[in-house]
Amino acid sequence: MAQKPPLVVVGIDLAGSPKRPTGICVLRNLIAETHIMFSDDDILDFVREARPTLVPIDAPLSLPNGRRTIHDRAGEHLRECDRELLRRGIRFFPITLGPMRMLTERGLALKKHLVSLGYQAVECYPGAAQDLWRIPRQHKDRLGLLNGLRKLGLRGLKKTATSDELDAATAALVGRWSLLGQGLMLGGETGILIPAFDGRHEGSKELKTPRVKAKR
Repeated sequence: MAQKPPLVVVGIDLAGSPKRPTGICVLRNLIAETHIMFSDDDILDFVREARPTLVPIDAPLSLPNGRRTIHDRAGEHLRECDRELLRRGIRFFPITLGPMRMLTERGLALKKHLVSLGYQAVECYPGAAQDLWRIPRQHKDRLGLLNGLRKLGLRGLKKTATSDELDAATAALVGRWSLLGQGLMLGGETGILIPAFDGRHEGSKELKTPRVKAKR
């Protein structure tokens, strides 16, 4: 019998500026390979080489209603997916504030490039996934996050992986769960992808985690 090809996902923890490090993770089945990159060209070249089914990006990839650009002061501050995060008690930065505007511009441009190359890019918020999985966020406990991802079945993560790389690995894992039917888009098709957790999953050790109900 022919061996089934691996399910490939590339997670990106995008920085607002190409001068700052972007974490990137290619996940082949549950084997993670992480890197730090800077330029959009390097990120796009990496995606082309990996040929993923899905590219979850930790950056805003849509605008609030009524805004044509992120600098447009008309319209709302929050998107429907942001309101969903608020309802779930998950902390986040509104995309219209401060440095989030730069990140949003870069995220929207990167998504446009990826779509033009034939790849599906979705917004993902690693902090939300980490809260739902009951594992630490990177700014609180990097090694705790590393161990939490390992308990969820990820293999290949190095102990020296940076916070950016671990957030990229988180995004990639959320993307894999989604492809396997364990994902939920908050706020509709252009919203934020989070894990829909039903208690256990492939390769994971038991974690005490709340169930997330998908809206129909």
